[in-house]
Amino acid sequence: MIQFTKTDGGRAAAGFTNKTTAGDCVARAIAIASQRPYIEVYAELAEINARMRLTNNRIVKGVAGRRTASHGIYTKSKVFKDYMKQMGFVWTPTMGIGTGCKVHVKTGELPMGRLVLNLSRHCAAVIDGVLHDAYDCSREGTRCVYGIWRKT
Repeated sequence: MIQFTKTDGGRAAAGFTNKTTAGDCVARAIAIASQRPYIEVYAELAEINARMRLTNNRIVKGVAGRRTASHGIYTKSKVFKDYMKQMGFVWTPTMGIGTGCKVHVKTGELPMGRLVLNLSRHCAAVIDGVLHDAYDCSREGTRCVYGIWRKT
């Protein structure tokens, strides 16, 4: 299991309704891991969504062209990856096609440091082995980590 600290990442202080189903997990996780104000991260991610081109991709259609970060962020886009790199994060994939799950949201399987975890339909922050999120998303240490953004 991993130690858990409940936090909204500054969402309520920024004037947003404090609820866990807001769809803003990417903004929360980045704000927590980068130690930046939630409202700034949210605005930057909303701008990324607004600039994103509409495509036939079902996932991208839900967020592209909309100036909001509360309905998800397409984290596989080049624009998002460039944004994370610009903020000083380095990507490490932890799972590949056909490899199975190798890393879980669990003590001992995650590196130390300030991390943004890419999970199934969710992102969460981990700081030095402690999960920081609006709810305990670890599934008691069984949740698979697809990749890690680590702050350098």
